[in-house]
Amino acid sequence: MTTFVESSGLPADAYSAKCPTRQVLDHIAGKWTILVVDALLDGTQRYTDLSRRIEGVSQKMLTQTLRSLEADGFVTRTVYPTIPPRVEYELTALGRSLAEPITALRQWTETHINEIERACAGSS
Repeated sequence: MTTFVESSGLPADAYSAKCPTRQVLDHIAGKWTILVVDALLDGTQRYTDLSRRIEGVSQKMLTQTLRSLEADGFVTRTVYPTIPPRVEYELTALGRSLAEPITALRQWTETHINEIERACAGSS
């Protein structure tokens, strides 16, 4: 069954330069997106929790990634009116559906890292 893009009426085709699926793929294929979505599978988390969990992510990149995921409908951001304000992030139903293939990709990478490193060392 073919999915049609509502905004254009054209078939969804990631190989087409005009298809908005390209932009979505660009968002979800980034390493920070994969790690944020996978980390949020553990449940609602605050920004600082995500920052501690995902070693090496800069404040700028974590903020950009969370904003992008929120804009695309994968994450909800809830601000609580406390001093200082408390902000929590949670996967939406759409985000949880994305988590399955993302988790599989992370697990595949962890399982095959030694093979990949051997191949890289052999090609040097």
